[in-house]
Amino acid sequence: MTSQTITADVAGTWKLGDLAVNRIGFGAMRLTGSAAFHHGTPSDRGRSIAVLRQAIELGVNHIDTAAFYFSRLRSANEIINSALAPYPDDLVITTKVGPYRNYWGEWGSPARPDQLRGHVEENLRQLGRDHLDVVNFRRTEQDSIAEHFGALAELREAGLVRHLGISGVEPRHLAEAQAIAPVVCVQNRYGLEHRDPATDEVLRLCGEQGIAFVPFFAVAGDGGEKGASTTYDEEVLAVARAHDASPSQVRIAWTLHQGPHVLAIPGTGNPDHLAENVAAGALRLTADELERLDALHGKSDH
Repeated sequence: MTSQTITADVAGTWKLGDLAVNRIGFGAMRLTGSAAFHHGTPSDRGRSIAVLRQAIELGVNHIDTAAFYFSRLRSANEIINSALAPYPDDLVITTKVGPYRNYWGEWGSPARPDQLRGHVEENLRQLGRDHLDVVNFRRTEQDSIAEHFGALAELREAGLVRHLGISGVEPRHLAEAQAIAPVVCVQNRYGLEHRDPATDEVLRLCGEQGIAFVPFFAVAGDGGEKGASTTYDEEVLAVARAHDASPSQVRIAWTLHQGPHVLAIPGTGNPDHLAENVAAGALRLTADELERLDALHGKSDH
């Protein structure tokens, strides 16, 4: 399928609270290098800036990032600031807080509730903003997220944050957060070849309640933060051939077919891959193809 003239509005829109976004967005994790964090080699800064500007030209108005997205030489937030400030009025930047990396890139202990203001302020400083559009609390080891989400709700009341989301959660955490403040999105690991029954239930609950569900590593698959997996099931390859599409485009399209509330945030530092990812929003899978791919997802035990 050609990707030359396809823009991000082709898959439709959804709302993060009162903020309308195209369902095809952009994940900033891969702006810093060939793989996330300290993996891989640092990116060419000029190329990463060009990719972001191209994303905006292609209609992307939802970017997902975090202050802990940095490599030895690059910071995703700094690149976003340099490439796009002053920011377009319709651009929604979503960030996440909770995990922490020190200046050397080593992972530290997850933040306490009283440390989350510092995380928010660091994102504000790096992005050059006076408020953050959406902040997700990224759960790591916490059994309860009430104190952490409550701390972010206070920052929302103070005007530093406009909307709140949660990440890496089970259904009980969604209910826990909603008892404190509105939740506009949930970010969980989810994809064609990655199945988790709790996340399947979260996806369903979000659809019922009009909450955006934003899967991460939907394209990377088992590759995760080290980049996209290059091994594909024969069903994926067959569907790709039928549409003259890439396997990655099939993964994105299948994800978007899971409901109108599902957003995609594929990330890349490659201009060609960016156009290909955006074009995946135009891929319409048949009922038979969806059934075959759904069966593949159902067999996954990851």
